[in-house]
Amino acid sequence: MAGKSIVFFDIDGTLLDHDKKLPVTAKKAIGNLKEKGHEVAIATGRAPFMFADLREELEIDTFVSYNGQYVVLNGRVLYKNPLDQQALHALTELAVSNNHPIVYMDHEDMKANVAHHDYIVESIDSLKIGHFPSHDPLYHQEREIYQSLLFLKDKEEAIYEEQYKKFDFIRWHPLSVDVIPAGGSKAIGIEKITRELGIAKENQYAFGDGLNDIEMLSQITNSVAMGNAHDRAKEAARYVTNDVDEDGILHGLKLVGLLK
Repeated sequence: MAGKSIVFFDIDGTLLDHDKKLPVTAKKAIGNLKEKGHEVAIATGRAPFMFADLREELEIDTFVSYNGQYVVLNGRVLYKNPLDQQALHALTELAVSNNHPIVYMDHEDMKANVAHHDYIVESIDSLKIGHFPSHDPLYHQEREIYQSLLFLKDKEEAIYEEQYKKFDFIRWHPLSVDVIPAGGSKAIGIEKITRELGIAKENQYAFGDGLNDIEMLSQITNSVAMGNAHDRAKEAARYVTNDVDEDGILHGLKLVGLLK
């Protein structure tokens, strides 16, 4: 596959605009990439079930989900890196004592350890995925959990960061942080795919906008931050394109020379 390129796209704020819509120009651009023979993949913090419709619409079956913890290549599970169960149990106990709810997520579903909480409602609603976690406080005891969501205000995660070194805590909403295995990132998931496909570094591209894209944008040779990206994401990227609402994907693909 020498010479072939692969392009990884984040979802929220990158492929999907601020209203969680896929811009027409972005969809057409991805179609053009495929016509030219390039590989197209998704790299997201979302769970697989949270972007099944998008994968179907774009005809993409290769993805990095859960910020690198669950990786699929051409419909086949290539790599899994679940959370440490003992550490997750201990974190849950501390969270319960602090009235900080948790959502547990595997490759099929997500369950909350509380029946209702305003923080969960507000943050999950912001994703506009039409899927809400039901109540099952024991969900994490029966299966591999690839990511959890811990619901708390800014800076409150510090006590968890101090105590649970097996986890990384990445804020994605004013009321919630992702909990993933320490050292895990989209970049690691991407490396699993590109190594399997034998795609050279100079033929690897990535588009992103958030804090969970920093490793990916800093390590991928041809990285592009959206115009609406976090300042740290822009600093990590090689290129900066337009805002997602201003044909950012199309402009970025032209910027790196994949489309004319």
